[in-house]
Parts: sequence; structure tokens; C-alpha cells
Amino acid sequence: MLTLLIALNTAHAQDDPRLWLEEVEGEQALTWVRERNAETVDAYASEPTFQTMQERITAALNSDDKIAYVSERGGFLYNFWRDSEHAQGLWRRTTWESYRSGEPEWDVVLDLDALSETDGERWVWHGAQCLRPDYTRCLISLSPGGSDADIVREFDIETRSFVEGGFELPEAKSNIGWIDSDTVYVGTDVGEAALTDSGYPRTSRIWRRGTDLASAPIAFEGQQTDVSAGAYFDDTPGYERHFAYRSPSFFENEMYFLDDGEAVRIDKPDTTDADVVRRHIYFEPKEDWTIGDTTYAAGTLLVADFKKWMTGKRQVQVLFEPTQSTSLRTWTVTQDHLILGLLEDVRSTFVQITPQKSVRKPWTRTEMTGLPELGTVSLSAVDSDTRNDLWVTYSDFLTPSSYGLITPGGQLETLRSSPSRFDAPDHEVTQHFATSEDGTRVPYFQIAPRDIPDGGLPTLLYGYGGFEVSLLPGYSAGRGIGWYEQGGVLVVANIRGGGEYGPSWHRAALRENRHKAYEDFAAIARDLVARGVTTHDQLATRGGSNGGLLMGNMLTTYGDLFGAIHCAVPLLDMQRYSKLLAGASWMGEYGDPDVEEDWAFLQQYSPYHNVDATADYPPILFTTSTKDDRVHPGHARKMAHLLGETGAPMTYYENIEGGHGGAANNEQRAFMSTLAYRYLWRQVTGTAPVKQTEPDQTEPEETEGGE
Repeated sequence: MLTLLIALNTAHAQDDPRLWLEEVEGEQALTWVRERNAETVDAYASEPTFQTMQERITAALNSDDKIAYVSERGGFLYNFWRDSEHAQGLWRRTTWESYRSGEPEWDVVLDLDALSETDGERWVWHGAQCLRPDYTRCLISLSPGGSDADIVREFDIETRSFVEGGFELPEAKSNIGWIDSDTVYVGTDVGEAALTDSGYPRTSRIWRRGTDLASAPIAFEGQQTDVSAGAYFDDTPGYERHFAYRSPSFFENEMYFLDDGEAVRIDKPDTTDADVVRRHIYFEPKEDWTIGDTTYAAGTLLVADFKKWMTGKRQVQVLFEPTQSTSLRTWTVTQDHLILGLLEDVRSTFVQITPQKSVRKPWTRTEMTGLPELGTVSLSAVDSDTRNDLWVTYSDFLTPSSYGLITPGGQLETLRSSPSRFDAPDHEVTQHFATSEDGTRVPYFQIAPRDIPDGGLPTLLYGYGGFEVSLLPGYSAGRGIGWYEQGGVLVVANIRGGGEYGPSWHRAALRENRHKAYEDFAAIARDLVARGVTTHDQLATRGGSNGGLLMGNMLTTYGDLFGAIHCAVPLLDMQRYSKLLAGASWMGEYGDPDVEEDWAFLQQYSPYHNVDATADYPPILFTTSTKDDRVHPGHARKMAHLLGETGAPMTYYENIEGGHGGAANNEQRAFMSTLAYRYLWRQVTGTAPVKQTEPDQTEPEETEGGE
């Protein structure tokens, strides 16, 4: 047996023999990556079934009949579109009349494929901010290869060209927003101390056209240890105001009103989110908040008069109060209404609230009708300042997405519907509850054939469990083609750490309680076997990012429950995560490994530090991206290398570009999706390659750095 070169409970990074794999573009690291990629492609991507599946998923992503989602600017409807002829995409627009016709005539504003060819760079679209009221001058963000960092260029829609001498930022993780036609707020990397330890802007400058950015006056600044800080201009007609913020951690924020250059802090707890919309300020406490003699529960939505609040008057009205089964998912404002999106046992409902002139008077409240009752419904205002119309997006696991309009009190107008992308006529959606180790009732969705045979079926269990992210029903061509059509069962777990039951559900699995999320997930895995849906050998599992950390713990702690695992763009080394890329911004979620008390619990769920050379681990596929500048690819690289040294069944693939999503265009997305589904299916059905290829076990040449 090979001796493991891993030090448990170590305090110094130099004890890690795999720091060379943290050198993202290091020659030795990329050589290792390319060798692993070649082995994986040879083992899985060369089979005819793989190629057919990839072609079908690519065709679905590139299809001309998929929904063109739009946003309104200046009377036009804008859309960003990718298809087989436009891999990087088109930014285009049409009119309301044309869009409603069903066959809109699109006016191309910017062709990213043409721009990429001209610039010699594969640009990935990150969006555009356009200046009111004409919306003809825009700040366009483009990423080289899909990383979070992007460049910014000023663009003139009327001339269809970038503005010569206009606002422009080099590649960085920047914040930028219009103040007026010649002035912007900008936070970016302008040298020493411009960024936080997490790699995001620490300062916000007022940058005037034609002046030197480095000399632009600082409007607001946070602290070096913050996640980020910045300033922005609220351009709502009649309510034009300047605000600033700083985020000491991922879940804490301070908010400031910039009054004639003076930053006046808005009185609220750091764990309470606040939004100022026209006359009112809305509060969402993530922890219980006492105002006067009244304590408001975490997950409540409160409203106050903004001007009065700033003068010390603490009159609030409760717009929503959570229950054991109901939480606030979203809220949006139209011209005359406030629309609340609620989750009741992870099912969507909506409430329409009409504000009164004073928060002392109860705001009228009615249930919103005319919307689908099952699946996931999302609402967003068409133009919150001038219209009451709402965009409506609907989807569930087996029903293709639809897109339309509704006015509160009116009927839904369906404008677009996607065709079916897969054939699963015998599948149905059901909801179930498992009991976790501490007695907590944990919901999950099951998409399965109506008749499950004795002995069960290949089943894929998916989870995330962090950052208050809710996993809701949604249609996926990749899942349908890659799993349902093969006869498999899909299960989506709503474990603690997510937001399915509001902030309390999230906080139940923070820091030292992270193991609660893993216990929930394991409970669902056991429940599926107990109910006869599957067997442990037929049970596959999959997760990415924070869900990749979940997968790492399923491997090292609960490996006997699964037949195969896919671990995507993961966190795995919880001793060094805070030193890698954006990792410092997540210490509010996980803890600080440099604090002894925190490391005491972090090491318990750091998969990289819990590998057992004698364990009988299930086969695991690691996927990541070289261009991921959010979660460092070194996590997946080091864990895969370590498992390879032990002889554990490990497969690895790293996309050389693609960012945190793992892909830069639809063809890459289809490849990564197909690889995951084919790998898992072949493992749990006994059709995988007999022998996994192990990495070269010779010692790497000594390299410098790793930071």
C-alpha cells in the first residue's frame, strides 16, 4: 500500500505535497490535467452512445425554437441568444409587436462571434448596463473564456460600435454603474489595496469621462477583510439617490445613504438585508430583530417610510411572516403593487400587496390568481416604474418551460412555450420526506416511472445545501435525455443549508453545523433504498460547487451509500479554501481555517483531509474548469491526485475554459453534461470500463509557490 502523503490536523500549507496543482496555468499541472482528460475521453467519450447523447443535448441547447427570454429597455425587447451558428452569441432586440407575433424580426446589436474573431479572444457575455432614459449608451461586460473577471467597454447602440475613448476597464472583478452620461461609479483593480482579501472591489470611485481612473476621487471604501464594498446610483425617476454598501461577510452588510457626499449609515442589523424602492425601505432579517418592544422573526418582510426611518422614526409594517412550512422566496415591485413569491413545502404561491400612502395603514393583500399551481413559477416586473405587467416563467421537472405576461388581477398571456426535448411518458413527480439523524423532516422531489420494479432502478440523487439556495422543480433537456430516457429515477434533495424554509433552514447548517446538511442527504439516500426505489449499488449522486463539497463528504463519510459520485467544480480542501481565489468571501458560511476553534470543526468535513487509504470508496468523477476564478480548480486536482495514489477508482476531466459554470458555450455544456450522465449510468449499471487509469505516481518536481 502506498504511503499517503497527507497530514491530518496540520497547521501549515507547506505540509501539502500537492501545492504544484494549485498553479492554475502551471506547465506541470496542465500536463497532468491533459493526461487525465485524454484518459477520460478515451474511456467514455469515444462510445457511440456518448456521441449521440451529446449531439442531442447540443441540439436542444442550440435549438431555434427554444424560448427567447427578453427584457425591456426604451421600448425595445432585448435578448441574448446562442445557437449552432452563433456559439458565443448575439445580443439583439425587437419590438413588442414583433415579439407578440410569434415570429419576431430581430435586430442584431452585437455579434459576439464576430467580435471574438476580430479580437482573437473567445468572449463570453456577462451583460449590459444601459443609461436611462434613452438606453442607447451601455456598459458591456465580456469575460475571456468564462471567468468571473471581465472587461468593460462602453457601447453605442445607435452606431452599433464601441465608443472611442469611452469608459473602458481591463480584465478584473469590477463593479461599474452609470450616474449620468459622463460619470460612473466604479470599483476595480487600480493597484495596491483596491481589492479585498476575497478579490472583489474594496473602493468605489466617481469616474468622469476623459479623466484618469487612478486619480478619480473615492466615494466610498470598505475594509481589506470585507468581501466587497461599493456605491451605486438609484435612477428611479423622482427618487434619484446615491447609496453605498460594505459586506463584512457573505451574509452581513452595512448600507449607507450618500447625502451630499456624506455616508449616513442606515440603521439595521448587519444580518438584515435592505432595499430602498421609491418612498419605502424594505427589510429582510436573516436573524430575529427586535425593534422597540417587538421581535420580528428571521425571514420576515418589513416595510417602513424611508425618509422617516432616516430621521429615527421606527414605524414598520409586517408584509410577510414565516411559518414552519412557508418562507419568502422572492418579492418584486410593479408600478402600483408589491408581489410576494412564497414557498410552501417547496411549492410556489404568490400574494399581491397594494401599498397605502402611509405604512401606518394596513396595505391591502390578496392571493394572486391566474398562475400555474404546480412546478416553479417566477415573476419579474416588466418595468417597475411605469407598468404593472409581470413576466411569468413556468417550469417543472417534466413540463417544458413557458413564458408569458400577467397583470395582477388579470389572466396569464402565454407568449412562448418550449417543445418537449425528451421522452419520459411513464415518469411522474412526487414529493417525499425523509427523517434526518436529529429527527428533522427533510423534503425531496422524486421523478420516476410510475411502476418501479422489485430491485429498484438506477437513481440519481442531486443536492446543494448551502448559501440559502433553494432547489426547485425545473425542466432540463440534459436530465431528460441523459437520465429519464435511460429509465432512471431523479431525486432532488431540499436539505438544510438551502433556503427552502427561509433563513432558519440555511442557518441550521452553517459552520460547525455543516454536518446537518450531510446527515440530511444521507437520510434521503437511505430512505430511497428503504422505499424500494433503488439499491445502494444503483444509487448515483451529483453536486457542484458547494454541492461538490457535499459530494466530497458523501465519498469520505457515506461512501457505502452510493454506487457512483460526480463531484463538479468543488471545494474540497477546507484548510486552504480561504486562501484560494474568492474563498475568503465564504468564511461566514464555513468558518475560518486559520482560527483554531474553527479548524476543529472544519477538518471534520474537509474531504481532502479525511481520505482513508484503506477505505472501499465508490467510483468518483471530478470535473472542473481551468478558467474557474471563483472555486479554484486546485481543489479537484489535488483530491483526484490523492485518490489516484491510493488506488481508489477516480476519473478526472477539466475543461480548459468555461468559468465556474464549467463551460464557455453550448457545445462544451453538452459535453460536460453528457460526460456526467454517461459516467454515472455506466457505473451504477455495471457497464463502466473495468479498470480505472491511475495518475502517474512519481513525485513531482519541486515547485515554488502555490499561493
